Amino acid sequence: SPEIFDVKMGSRARKGWEPLSHTHSLGARVICNHIPGLVNKQRQLCQRHPDLMQSIGEGAKEWIRECQHQFRYHRWNCSTLDRDHTVFGRVMLRSSKEAAFVYAISSAGVVYAITRACSQGELKICNCDGQKRGQASDDRGNFDWGGCSDNIKYGIRFAKAFVDAQERMVKDARAMMNLHNNRCGRMAVKRFMKLECKCHGVSGSCSLRTCWLAMSDFRRTGDYLRRKYDTAIEVTMNQDGTGFTVAENYNRSTKNELVYVEKSPDYCLMDRAAGSLGTAGRVCNKSSRDTDGCEVMCCGRGYDTMRVKHVTKCECKFKWCCAVECKDCEDVVDIHTCKPHKRPERLDRN
Repeated sequence: SPEIFDVKMGSRARKGWEPLSHTHSLGARVICNHIPGLVNKQRQLCQRHPDLMQSIGEGAKEWIRECQHQFRYHRWNCSTLDRDHTVFGRVMLRSSKEAAFVYAISSAGVVYAITRACSQGELKICNCDGQKRGQASDDRGNFDWGGCSDNIKYGIRFAKAFVDAQERMVKDARAMMNLHNNRCGRMAVKRFMKLECKCHGVSGSCSLRTCWLAMSDFRRTGDYLRRKYDTAIEVTMNQDGTGFTVAENYNRSTKNELVYVEKSPDYCLMDRAAGSLGTAGRVCNKSSRDTDGCEVMCCGRGYDTMRVKHVTKCECKFKWCCAVECKDCEDVVDIHTCKPHKRPERLDRN
């Protein structure tokens, strides 16, 4: 079910987003009134634009997949805690680097989903951007603006109004951090707008081109924000509450960088207060020295090895006509998983 705003609206939000696909039939007011955690402005936007809520739900699935892809080999891998209705457990209670990434990628996901829906004609309030007219040029020469560009301006404007509304209700360091990272996510999608062209001329010679702007694949945004996560800047809020003060060991502007307020836990052990599932049972790579390696992933606890038989299709041949015949080949591989944490033994009181 769509889960985009769970991390920003409290632990019960997930259930409320499940019926979004039925918004039109059940009535926007009824549905929007039953989504827990929305502030008044968000509820009003939901009631006015129920079709956009459906797009946001689709965007949620996209950014969650992307987050899990980016951190699939790390101790924190965007997993949820069992029986916890928030997408990322209670990691959101901490203003860590992981929280910074989540707010940025989720904000980007909203922009991407709404912009795409506008261009595909799925929304009543917007469509693609046909305002670019006349001639322009790039490294290949002159071209004519034509077609219909992705309406990134509308996607950013709506995402800012909706996603930021929750954070604007509070004036503290965490809210300021979230607003900053939301903006970084929105701008990341815009950063990768690309020129697409159609050639005209004799035999497709491309002597004339008609071009428009389109969003790149969302993976480029995910990769970019993942790099920003690696170089995120630790900050504190100014005493007057108007901005950030950068920690002493950083000498960079925060304008286009992800920022965080609290240091991350190590995510080695199950810690519900920190939103950590721990790494017990996680698959690791015995030969790697990177974050997916057993030494790092298992936090020095060691790992268990299980021999597994894989059956795959092999020695495939094409048989006339028209079939492919294959043999079943068995392969035995070793799967390594992190050992659980050893609980301290209880002392005998006698």
